[in-house]
Amino acid sequence: MSDNSFGRLLRVTTFGESHGPAIGCVIDGLPPGIAIAPEDFAHDLARRATGKTRHTSQRREADEVEILSGVYEGVSTGAPVALLVRNTDARSKDYANIAAQFRPGHADYTYWHKYGIRDPRGGGRSSARETTMRVAAGVIAKKWLAQRGVSVRACVSQVADVRPRGFDWSAVEDNPFFWPDAAQVPELEAFMDALRKSGDSAGARVHVQALGVPPGWGEPVYGKLDAEIAAAMMSINAVKGVEIGAGFASVAQKGSEHRDLMAPEGFASNHAGGILGGISSGQAIEVSVAFKPTSSLRLPGATLDTTGAAVEVVTTGRHDPCVGLRAPPICEAMLALVLMDHALRHRAQCGDVGPVHPRVP
Repeated sequence: MSDNSFGRLLRVTTFGESHGPAIGCVIDGLPPGIAIAPEDFAHDLARRATGKTRHTSQRREADEVEILSGVYEGVSTGAPVALLVRNTDARSKDYANIAAQFRPGHADYTYWHKYGIRDPRGGGRSSARETTMRVAAGVIAKKWLAQRGVSVRACVSQVADVRPRGFDWSAVEDNPFFWPDAAQVPELEAFMDALRKSGDSAGARVHVQALGVPPGWGEPVYGKLDAEIAAAMMSINAVKGVEIGAGFASVAQKGSEHRDLMAPEGFASNHAGGILGGISSGQAIEVSVAFKPTSSLRLPGATLDTTGAAVEVVTTGRHDPCVGLRAPPICEAMLALVLMDHALRHRAQCGDVGPVHPRVP
């Protein structure tokens, strides 16, 4: 299986399957001198984890990170950093009855045609379990960026047709939905309880933002910052759409509205999402990511088995009624990794350019 790596100067390779003995990643190109300890990963892995509330899959993994290489006396050495997380709560028997069936809306059918073989246990490599290691790598990238004044944060901004009535970033980490409207949380809980009881699932939108990114990161043609952010987000399981800035709303805007006018005091708006011509403008980078409804359902549906016969499939086991509810830390990680990669690339080519004026605040 090829293409399990992303990034250029900062390159991350992930490996492992949902129900295998372990999952892991190798981070190559990491600068030396970054403090890294196993406990650094606990917070963000807990934010991504299942089994923390009744609104997610009840699979409960320890998600304890083992650092196998690239760290000496608590700091990175410049060698590849290898991280490992052992799977401790896989239940492969849940998939025994559907091992020879293709789940509609899942990767079963396409993996079968791609490789002629597939791991049916929890989707194998196509499982959201793989994103654990993206989050782990993102922890290191966020730490490196924070030392340079760059922060990354995310929230859930829509579940099905439910949208926040207010917006307060300080509320996001205080509820199980990463929801920016504290007063609306009971309504969302009731919606999720009803959804779970129905056996169905729902999609979600995640908004992710980077603050403090200086102007100049990104490439003007084939390595555009927004293009590589979009590709990174689209590589996350279940993502079906990505918007930068105003995104598809730009279609309905006039040019006089969409352009972000500049003045010595700052930009008048940020419809471009902090990126102009593939290069960061110094404004907040704004990204919106659409997650499809979970395809593994206990509601019966028509499908085929591996012989081509028509069958009815019912997916048992532990699954998220809305996979997007665990996605904010994943989106944060992918944005942070892309930004750090571009920061290193910018430093490599343009590190001698020095301060450029004027700079719009």
